Amino acid sequence: MSVKERDPLTGHQTTGHEWNGITELNTRVPRAVWAFIIVTHVWAVIYWVLMPAWPGINDYTRGLLGIDQKDRVERQVVAADAARGVWTDRIAALDLEQIRDESMLMAHVDRTAPALFGDNCAACHGARAEGGPGYPSLTDGAWIWGGADDTILETLRVGVNSPHPETRFAQMLAFGRDGILSRDEVRILADYVQSLAGLDSGAGPARLDAGAALFSDNCTSCHGEDGTGTPELGAPNLTDDAWIYGSSDAALFKTIHDGRQGWMPAWEDRLTLAQRKMLALYITGLADAEGGPDGD
Repeated sequence: MSVKERDPLTGHQTTGHEWNGITELNTRVPRAVWAFIIVTHVWAVIYWVLMPAWPGINDYTRGLLGIDQKDRVERQVVAADAARGVWTDRIAALDLEQIRDESMLMAHVDRTAPALFGDNCAACHGARAEGGPGYPSLTDGAWIWGGADDTILETLRVGVNSPHPETRFAQMLAFGRDGILSRDEVRILADYVQSLAGLDSGAGPARLDAGAALFSDNCTSCHGEDGTGTPELGAPNLTDDAWIYGSSDAALFKTIHDGRQGWMPAWEDRLTLAQRKMLALYITGLADAEGGPDGD
């Protein structure tokens, strides 16, 4: 039986391997490492026995303790809904003006509505509800469909151009693309629309007169003879400074030439009546804070 060499400094046996004068030692695994491995394996076996651990084809092992975190979360959600039901049921039963008169309910609205808005509306209207190209601002009081409480609630319920059977529907014709107006007529009409909002288009009186005639023939049925819009049709006011797609020459030309059709989802199947009322209160509060018109 051969005796392996030992390293003179550490006393460990060598493996017999040597590279460039460096001898490989047969060093033992430290006891602390063995202890750690043993403890973790014992703990794993105990966990497998006590807790849900092993997946099956259609189910999983339940464990001796019978702990189910999914059931626990569901029970917590039910309990939280029951606790909220004390005030959400009351919000659902009252109209918005009555809710505004109850400070306790408004305190719940103020705590809850911003998160509702952030989760459901901010993706389109922006975190500060100021809108952007294609999405109206909710802070300026310029309501396309009207700003009365019931009107806002109905818009939230059925959406705009959504699959809801009672959805609000609105679409602007593509006057240029569909050959209703020539490109020059679209430009003239764009200049006139800018003048309605008090913007300086640089157009002379003759051009503006021509634009007024085009507007009368093509636009008044929706936007009204004075351009102030028709909320019942979802036709916006063209005389204020609230522009969904922009008021530049290029933006107005594209709007008139290609038409527009906005879209908003219906929230009736996604949010409860109380949640929709809280959103309506939050939105109208934003418009009031900005000092915009009430839009009624």
